[in-house]
Amino acid sequence: MIYCVVPRELEGELYDKLVAYYEENPNVTVIMDRREHGPDRRNKLTGAEFKERRITRDRRRKRVTGTFPETDAPE
Repeated sequence: MIYCVVPRELEGELYDKLVAYYEENPNVTVIMDRREHGPDRRNKLTGAEFKERRITRDRRRKRVTGTFPETDAPE
């Protein structure tokens, strides 16, 4: 599925033309950008707050528990 997103500012001049153009193609859907305009509501953290919340994890495999045999060659 392909979405052809039309910005709000160009709705009047593009939307109907694009719908007509892609009418025969079932894989394309023309949609309007409906995002709200206004202040950014995402959580903004400062550098210190970000570092405080950040968790560093070691994703490597843990070593096998126990001891390993000696690998030195006999004399």
